[in-house]
Amino acid sequence: MPRAPAHEPEDLLRGTLDALVLKTLSWGARHGYEIARWIKQVSRETLTVEDRALYLALHRLEDRGLVDSEWGFSDNNRRAKYYRLTSAGRAELRARTSHLTRYTEALLRVLDAAQWEAP
Repeated sequence: MPRAPAHEPEDLLRGTLDALVLKTLSWGARHGYEIARWIKQVSRETLTVEDRALYLALHRLEDRGLVDSEWGFSDNNRRAKYYRLTSAGRAELRARTSHLTRYTEALLRVLDAAQWEAP
């Protein structure tokens, strides 16, 4: 799961992780280790996805028809399950990206406020 304060709402974390996984798969099929490694690398090691959280997310996304999977072999010739984004997954990625962008912009407006402004 992406690192966040312990009081962060669980649904926000789950939705964020799902969006990160969907984004990772937007460039093609990947196995779990590749997904976690890409997220960690692109976030400059700020976001570390734990194995259990990643595979729960992948199964949740698969159950919802947002990703599908098939067995194959990794670069080191080990058997691995590869996950691929479905067309429904692409639509969900667009929706989640829009929602998270609005949420992040609003959060930054609040955190960057220099003074109290009455609504």
